[in-house]
Amino acid sequence: MTRVLVSGGTGFVGRFIVEHLLANGYKITVGGRSQPPEGFFSRPVSYVPLRLDPDADQVAVFDSVYHFVHAAFEHVEGKYRGGEGADPEGFRRANLEGSVRLFEEARSAGVRRCVFLSSRAVYGETAQTVLDETTPAEPDTLYGVVKVAAEDALRSLTAHDFVTASLRVTGVYGPAGPGRKHKWAGLFADYLAGRVIPSRIGTEVHGDDVAEAVRLMLEADPAKVSGQVFNVSDVLTGNREILSLLQAATGCPHPLPPEVETNDFKVMSTDKLRALGWLPGGSGRLEATIRELVGKI
Repeated sequence: MTRVLVSGGTGFVGRFIVEHLLANGYKITVGGRSQPPEGFFSRPVSYVPLRLDPDADQVAVFDSVYHFVHAAFEHVEGKYRGGEGADPEGFRRANLEGSVRLFEEARSAGVRRCVFLSSRAVYGETAQTVLDETTPAEPDTLYGVVKVAAEDALRSLTAHDFVTASLRVTGVYGPAGPGRKHKWAGLFADYLAGRVIPSRIGTEVHGDDVAEAVRLMLEADPAKVSGQVFNVSDVLTGNREILSLLQAATGCPHPLPPEVETNDFKVMSTDKLRALGWLPGGSGRLEATIRELVGKI
């Protein structure tokens, strides 16, 4: 059974990756600062302490590990852009230098494949209307700068026996782990309480669809993925649509936020990933997930 080390496996996105890989027959080790609570995952996983520290010798965590999925990221809680808070140097040191140290140790330990969770933020506010993987990376936040620099560092380590890939992920939604809140919990609570909700649009993708993309990177022909980046995105939606689905499920009479013009929003092309067989859930999965989340209110 193939063992995969998932850094940040207890995080919101990391948990989807762990669960998806478990369901597809992988043996999982979760790496992070603290051990997962009992029952946090649907099946038993092993745990190793792991931190984003460029000075730490952590090569031993890769013993018997076949693949490494790097989903850990150190940031101010609830923020990615702006997640550096008052410590940009510490943010860069952990998330760039700490990540590069892990990539290097994984390669030296004989790990076969490494998948890095990057972000849409690498593109910045480009003038292009459709973002594909050939769009120049012009990040305008430290978060985006760190992500694209980590992509570049990982690509430079690519070899025939060390297959690498980076996934540029957009907003991720879905149910959270036991005892945790999903990303729209505050939005739902504000709407149901009758508070004024601002208009907002963005691209979203279900966490399990992200996990499916990760698995493709682990299983695809190396010639088709190694040293490459892939966009991971699904639906363009916003507060009005999300809350209209909540309204339909609950019968709540409060007014919805105004419509937002979507024509100028820069969507991410996922043709490259779809060519490998990736097929996200689309609007149907969004609707089903919101009904599921409503059932847990």
